[in-house]
Amino acid sequence: MTAQTTTATTAAGERESRHAPLILTVFGLYARGEHNWLSVASVISLMADLGVESRAVRSSVSRMKRRDVLRGERHEGLAGYSLADSTLQTLAEGDVRIFRQARASREDGWVLVVFSVPESEREKRHALRTTLTRLGFGTAASGVWIAPGHLAAETRRTLERRELAAYVDIFTGDHFGFGDLREKVRSWWDLDELTALYADFLDRYRPVLDAVTRREPPPLEAFRTYAPMLTQWRRMPYRDPGLPLELLPEEWNGVAAGELFHRLHTLLSAPAAAHAAQVFHARP
Repeated sequence: MTAQTTTATTAAGERESRHAPLILTVFGLYARGEHNWLSVASVISLMADLGVESRAVRSSVSRMKRRDVLRGERHEGLAGYSLADSTLQTLAEGDVRIFRQARASREDGWVLVVFSVPESEREKRHALRTTLTRLGFGTAASGVWIAPGHLAAETRRTLERRELAAYVDIFTGDHFGFGDLREKVRSWWDLDELTALYADFLDRYRPVLDAVTRREPPPLEAFRTYAPMLTQWRRMPYRDPGLPLELLPEEWNGVAAGELFHRLHTLLSAPAAAHAAQVFHARP
């Protein structure tokens, strides 16, 4: 394989990786209401509405199938895909994070995860770090991860479901000493990165809220706005575990970003779903 071919292959893979989160958003929003199945044609049509060409969609979906995110199924002679059982469970848990995320209080305490993984199982160490990061954990020390206490039950379920429980111990409790807890929170979590992510969301979607507040968008326009907006937003509740406000910088922009997301969700979700339903149930 030549260097030019390798570069082209890598670029194609990166494009497909960019499309996969948007495709998962579409499946997460609409497949569950369609008996967990979407036809290939409807997915290609909806992604075309979002500016993604059919070849890229087919390639991304094939990768998602190989990773057991999606599963190929035929309904009444039509080719399509359903969400794998593990993906359905992940999306159900994600719905709580995305649409009903709780804000922790100091009284919730903390949950600590301590893990030790043999060198021969380095892939498990990577899986643990990835899982804990997605749950919103910060790093208190090497092999010691921390999150607000209200995430304890979700943490246990997730580690058990991903068959990682054998490598960890989980503790809950209070911060008893020493030092300024606000400063420690800043060292355990990358709050500057979170602030930048929220700022980008606010900059991008505040003008959108102004526009849709002045004029109700038609279904296609709502869909073109809502699906990418939700795709950008849904990584934020996993990076931000809902830390107590008194431990965060003053005028934490995550609050304003959350309010903006929920207002846009209220205004756009129904007309966007109407457009998707029209695509799903259009006569051939």
